[in-house]
Amino acid sequence: MLRKIAVPLVAMAVFLALWELLVWINGWPNYIMASPSDLPAAYIRFWELFLVMGWQTLWRTVAGLLIAIAVGVAFGMIMGFSRMMRDALYPLLVGFNAIPKATVVPIVALLFVGAHDFNAIMIAFMISFFPIAVSVSIGLSTLEPEYRDILRSLGASQSTIFWKIALPKTLPEFFGALKVAVTLAFIGTNLMEIVSPHGRGLGALFDSGKTNSDYPLMFAVLIALALLGIVLYYVVVVLEEIFAGWAERQPT
Repeated sequence: MLRKIAVPLVAMAVFLALWELLVWINGWPNYIMASPSDLPAAYIRFWELFLVMGWQTLWRTVAGLLIAIAVGVAFGMIMGFSRMMRDALYPLLVGFNAIPKATVVPIVALLFVGAHDFNAIMIAFMISFFPIAVSVSIGLSTLEPEYRDILRSLGASQSTIFWKIALPKTLPEFFGALKVAVTLAFIGTNLMEIVSPHGRGLGALFDSGKTNSDYPLMFAVLIALALLGIVLYYVVVVLEEIFAGWAERQPT
């Protein structure tokens, strides 16, 4: 347990030290490239904005992610249990996911003018549901037919097969995709907050720093977003250990 906490902290400390060294070696002023030592002043000066806007970004991201989980699991189940639906939906999902979401953000902002929270949640959902749907689909479609045949011969229904065999087998793939979806959801929320001029969330705070050429504030926002992503990532890791810890290979 101590190793799982210490190693990431040491890695982050090394990253910050290398960042500070890079700025110092090149002699960059903070209006070109902020260094880690410039960030505490920005946090102290704008601490209230970081708390308010950080919460706004976090709850929108979590809301979009929850919707992505529900929709992604539903699509994954449909494609996993039906070869025809898999052949029909996969090209559509791949094509949709191939569209850069930065081009979708202005369209959504224009379609739902004034619906700031809805827009941010929508983009967070749109950018994060694809890996969940694909992972669940792969997990279900690769279920060994022998298991199904044995359970059916014993009188098990399709729902029993799903809950007893298919769902547990899919959990490792699901949590693996969820770790990716967490970071994607933050990207979606932040994109909408930057593009949509409503002055809410860390994206809006970043845009304010860019407008005022306040580079320490801009980098402080980026680090705050990274920390929120790390926290949510480890929430997923804890849930994975609770529900799918059996799938982790133990070192020999």
